[in-house]
Amino acid sequence: MVRRRAGVQPVRATARDGDGRPRDAGRARGGRESRDRALPLRRALAGGRPRPRAPLIVGVDVGGTTTVAGVVARDGDVVADATAPTERLNPGRALDGVVALIAQVGRQVGRRASAIGIGVPGPVDARRGRVGEPVTHVPALAGRALGAELGRRCGLPVFVDNDVNALALGELMFGAGRGARSLVVLAAGTGVGAGIVLDGRLVRGAAGFGGELGHTPVKFDGPRCFCGGRGCLAIYASGRGIAEAARARTAGDAGSRMLVAAGGDPMAITAAMVFRAAGEGDPVAQSVIDETCRALGAAIGTVVNGLNPDVVVITGGVARSLAPLEARILAAARDHAFAPALAATRVVIVPGDKRAGVRGAAALALYEMRERTAKRRRASS
Repeated sequence: MVRRRAGVQPVRATARDGDGRPRDAGRARGGRESRDRALPLRRALAGGRPRPRAPLIVGVDVGGTTTVAGVVARDGDVVADATAPTERLNPGRALDGVVALIAQVGRQVGRRASAIGIGVPGPVDARRGRVGEPVTHVPALAGRALGAELGRRCGLPVFVDNDVNALALGELMFGAGRGARSLVVLAAGTGVGAGIVLDGRLVRGAAGFGGELGHTPVKFDGPRCFCGGRGCLAIYASGRGIAEAARARTAGDAGSRMLVAAGGDPMAITAAMVFRAAGEGDPVAQSVIDETCRALGAAIGTVVNGLNPDVVVITGGVARSLAPLEARILAAARDHAFAPALAATRVVIVPGDKRAGVRGAAALALYEMRERTAKRRRASS
């Protein structure tokens, strides 16, 4: 059964770690200047004497155009947030911008934070807190030891991972995956990202590329994807792929609803225009969106057959337009999935919102603190 939700309802997280105090591992090193620069930010995050409801987690969602930071309670409630344009090219300004947002939300709440979680688009070495390459949307962060650099400046433990991995943990702790042990998130936006949690553990893979389901082939003789592969899900289900397919098919068709909406410029056609035109009966737009539904159905079938999750969540910027098409997507999934496995899987469409990424980043920090606690207990037993 496919269920559509207007938003994410917060639920209580199960992670229990952190006493609200800055950790030694996060303290600034390298002399008085770096310590002095970190002090105002540390004071903003410390917020004076801890209150009984502490600790809070700072979550940061770094996007290709905007970065959102928020302070998140352990029940998933975002008690403060702030947004700023993402610095895509200059590494120094990119880091300064993240630090400034963290300080801003810390001042808003005036309560102690215990850790920082950060979601970044692209590959991440989560164990080292280092952003990998390529980072197409935020090249300024490529190769940066983001966890260590922010830890020195903030005086708190910092955990970094791919943004959709973080989003999957957020859905597991605070959203559509509540009570589940295994969950897969498909995030359809500019591209298609994915996050996988199996038996309560995040799947990262050997080199941090685990969960690249957006580049799973759904049509073997399909067109080349922008990743270099052929027939990838992202070609058919991402905002970029949907718009590009429509542009190619409307060239020279002056009467196209999409072309009229775009002022006669095919390059101005957006995914939103394609969905709107399909709903109004435009046959070209309908053919594009039909491919989108069939591609998502094939991907869901692959996920259900291969991973057998409790829940599959479709979210991201395209999800709001996909919500009215849920029956068609599920019908396509039935063409590919084992019937008993699909019947045991909830497929949920959750329209994306800016706070979902913040919750996800906070959930990442809670998850990592829980993992550290479990590791210490195993070592001492």
